[in-house]
Amino acid sequence: MPDALPLLFGVHAHQPIGNFPEVVDDAVARCYHPFLQVLDRYPDFVFAFHSSGWLLGYLAERHPQTMELLRSMVARGQVELVGAGDTEPVLAALPYLDRIEQLQSMSNRLQAEFGQRPEGAWLTERVWDPSVVPALVDSAIRYVVVDDYHFLCAGLEREDLGSFYRTEENGQVIDVFPISEALRYRLPFSEVADAIAFLHEQGAQQPGTAAIYFDDIEKFGLWPETYNWVYERGWLAQFIEGVLASESIETQHFAAYRKARRPRGMIYLPTVSYSEMNEWTLSPNVAREYEHFLQQERDAGRLDARKALIRGGIWKGFLHRYPESNWMHKRMLQLSARFHALPKRRQTEALRADLHAAQANDAYWHGLFGGIYLPHLRRAVHHHLTRLEAGLDQVRKRPAMIWEDVDLDGREECFYHDAQMQIVLHLPYASIQEWNHYPSEHDFADTLARHDEAYYDKIRQGESAAEAENAGGIASAHDRVSFKTAIHADDLLFDDLPCQSFVDRLGGEALQYQAIAGAKTPRFLAQQEAWELEKSFDLRNGCLSVRYAGKGIQAAATTFTTRIYLAMPSCDGPAGCLSVDAAVVGGFAATLSGSAREFRLDDAVLGGSVEIQLSEQTAWQAWPHRTVSQSEAGFEKIMQAWVLELTWPVVGEEFSASLQIQVERR
Repeated sequence: MPDALPLLFGVHAHQPIGNFPEVVDDAVARCYHPFLQVLDRYPDFVFAFHSSGWLLGYLAERHPQTMELLRSMVARGQVELVGAGDTEPVLAALPYLDRIEQLQSMSNRLQAEFGQRPEGAWLTERVWDPSVVPALVDSAIRYVVVDDYHFLCAGLEREDLGSFYRTEENGQVIDVFPISEALRYRLPFSEVADAIAFLHEQGAQQPGTAAIYFDDIEKFGLWPETYNWVYERGWLAQFIEGVLASESIETQHFAAYRKARRPRGMIYLPTVSYSEMNEWTLSPNVAREYEHFLQQERDAGRLDARKALIRGGIWKGFLHRYPESNWMHKRMLQLSARFHALPKRRQTEALRADLHAAQANDAYWHGLFGGIYLPHLRRAVHHHLTRLEAGLDQVRKRPAMIWEDVDLDGREECFYHDAQMQIVLHLPYASIQEWNHYPSEHDFADTLARHDEAYYDKIRQGESAAEAENAGGIASAHDRVSFKTAIHADDLLFDDLPCQSFVDRLGGEALQYQAIAGAKTPRFLAQQEAWELEKSFDLRNGCLSVRYAGKGIQAAATTFTTRIYLAMPSCDGPAGCLSVDAAVVGGFAATLSGSAREFRLDDAVLGGSVEIQLSEQTAWQAWPHRTVSQSEAGFEKIMQAWVLELTWPVVGEEFSASLQIQVERR
């Protein structure tokens, strides 16, 4: 009788830093706790478990019964704990020192909570880059798990898979397991009998291999329709019982399997993630061509054979796709360098915790889930960056004004701050790229432009929700087309200018400025042969003043317009209240206009208010800035910022306008 097929079964649990507590609590109730409860009934079904560090901390604090259940399963040897970066960063996007500290922080957490240090590591979003190997090895990680697609991209054939390989980078060695895509797409979406039959078929046709599964635990209860399927209809218990009842399948831990065998050989994997990620990172027009080409290959029956030859982009492509992502990433790198430049004794755990939290991956990209489109996820990154910078300034002060090209676009940004507030000014529009209020630990410039997305074509075509193709099963979230909110053609327009405060227009044309050399505060000049306009910024005791002074601009236009984008934490919720000239006029989601001199935005989530005072009565319009994005539950519109547009008439040879903005804490 042939040996039983080793089933290496692992799950990955994660919630983004900054996610709403009610969302995490729902995930515990519908997924994490019931999953562990079912597995607890079957101690002979051994498996690997990875959770991001933030989620483990949340479980320990808010759901101790779930944590205790996991702890007991680890203690009896049923669960092998798997490490990673503590806050679920994409390791390839971090400097070496941060990779090491993230990995060691997670291993230390597991040792403290469970008495077990991990031998293996989960790579966030299965993003493989050979450069991460040294940090993994230096952190005592002996193996990682990535998709079998990675191996196919390296030139292997499917029959070569089914066990681990060995790779090296500069002589530092680590083992790599290929996760079966076929299993990922079957579990838990196909019928139990089909899943067990698939395992039996592999054992019979590919003796000496292992069935390797490692995927998101959220597919077991949190994805649409899966709670009923997995728990109420008993899919998970039936699958486990089917595996345990089979003499041809044996569950094993990854570490034990690795120790008992030699690697299949050497492998050098390219920089790659899973195939869907490689598509999501492409620019929209290229993504449309890519999807069209994939569909041609699919229709011709060639896709499975050629999939690894049809490569898209890499994860870091998101830093090109979304300037907002690139800005967060480069600011993180800037502050990481400042942190590590401190003497060791000044590198406090509080500063390190903020740095690590700002490196959490979720807000930096977008695919099936909301990602960068979700304001509360970006807000968490900017919150920790703002607090980290304030802490670093306490240790080692900066000059009040610094010019530095942080986003690597070839232009220096102007960092201008006092003890309470910082603005980062970006050329050529001399607009506010970042607007930190240190007491609130908030970035008021944290908004997102409307970007074109390839999946907008599905909305324009009015596709309805897809049905599951496998009768008796359920559809994966990848296959769904549904709508959480009504979306119209105008909602799919995209911005051709940055959604940043103080992008100015003379008539309808955006003004481009140059910095005035030698100025002690930020001053910029826009000019043509017949006219010039100076824009200046000043900070005093946390009050921002913006002034315009022009000569001859009446020859160019009859109106001057600027916009202010404010990322208010309450967005379009009931916690926001807008007052104009001391009269309450509505919430932040209202579209309004008039003539006024004073605006006040009260935000209970912020715990404070923003006051805008103009030098004179001025025509204004206000509206919510919204984007359209996809999520696992459907397409949705999300408010990103409150927009105030101010318009002054241009009369006479000289023009002037000014305003002041102040944040008040309760």
